[in-house]
Amino acid sequence: MNREKFAFDKVNFVLLAVGMVVVIIGFVLMTGPSSSPTHFEPDIFSARRIKVAPLVCLLGFVSIIYAVLRKPKGTGEK
Repeated sequence: MNREKFAFDKVNFVLLAVGMVVVIIGFVLMTGPSSSPTHFEPDIFSARRIKVAPLVCLLGFVSIIYAVLRKPKGTGEK
């Protein structure tokens, strides 16, 4: 099969995978103990869960968008 007919090349797939891993890491950073009606957990307001994790997720989503929009080299019109 001709490789020029594919929309993505190997680099696009690698960038997609890296972006997905970064998003998953961001969601893992958001997890932690939750508060219950009888016990308040102040960790829900930590900088890791409010600032760092959403920023990591955003960077992951931006890299996924870049991977989708990136044009593979050698796909010029003939």
